[in-house]
Amino acid sequence: MHAFNFPLSFDKAASVLALVYPLPSRLTVLDAASGRVRADIATCGDADDLFFDDKSRRIYVSCGSGAIDVVQTQPTYASVGLVATRAGARTSLFVPEIDRLFVAVRAGSLGGDAAILVYRPQP
Repeated sequence: MHAFNFPLSFDKAASVLALVYPLPSRLTVLDAASGRVRADIATCGDADDLFFDDKSRRIYVSCGSGAIDVVQTQPTYASVGLVATRAGARTSLFVPEIDRLFVAVRAGSLGGDAAILVYRPQP
């Protein structure tokens, strides 16, 4: 059983709602009209944000466990890999107009300074 969903995102074009549960760490994608589960897959831990990238047909889940989970949306929902960030770096913003994902790192994370990590999705 999944509990305490956070975060969530809506893809209007595909008419789906994606949400991440921390217990256990799962990404669930629901059909917006019927509520039917389209996907339910494992994801990285301590998720804070998730975004649809319609251009790349992906979902990005940023997690405090120190990773971004990259999930393909077609032909089926499946994780295509983890991109390393830093432990505790979980707050993020995807800007599709410039094709960038920004991830915030708080000061003191592994003894480092605060930073904004910038990622560009690869084809």
